[in-house]
Amino acid sequence: MGINKTANDFRAKPEQSKRNGSLNNSRVLVLNQGYEPVTICSTKKAVLLLFLTKAELIEEREDRYVRSVSRCYPFPSVIRLSNYIRVPYKKIELSRKNVLRRDENHCQYCGEKKTELTIDHIIPKSRGGSDSWENLVAACKKCNNKKGNRTPEEANMKLIKVPRRPNHIIFIRQNVGKVEEKWKQFLFME
Repeated sequence: MGINKTANDFRAKPEQSKRNGSLNNSRVLVLNQGYEPVTICSTKKAVLLLFLTKAELIEEREDRYVRSVSRCYPFPSVIRLSNYIRVPYKKIELSRKNVLRRDENHCQYCGEKKTELTIDHIIPKSRGGSDSWENLVAACKKCNNKKGNRTPEEANMKLIKVPRRPNHIIFIRQNVGKVEEKWKQFLFME
């Protein structure tokens, strides 16, 4: 299942050709040499990696093709990098945006999904609380004001889940939206 297939190997019907997606709008799951997810990229970048032999095709989308003037290539869904790349555990930086992503835009006190969320220090900074994954949570304005400069216990408020440092695979799962069927075997292996 490689990218070096010829146009004769892929005969698309005219009605199928119309369903080919844009190379920039479609997404491809990128796996490391050991089949662990690394990131998601555009189909355009995936085709370039395949063409430069920096990756190999693992799964393709049926009835979709990338066409050149003289050749027809499979439309990639999952690719695997030819060389192993080291993904450090600390790759996900601590930021407001990433705390909100980790908490899936839900207030960690009342559980409601809100558009306007703040970041709350579980142990307030004035009491020695740090800026860390384990001390920051998403909170709605109402809950953040209710808690104030107290700990959750002092404010009689309970956290829905204990905050932890996320890993990149969790972020990939959360940001994919609808997970393609061919991706599930790589994203949900534990």
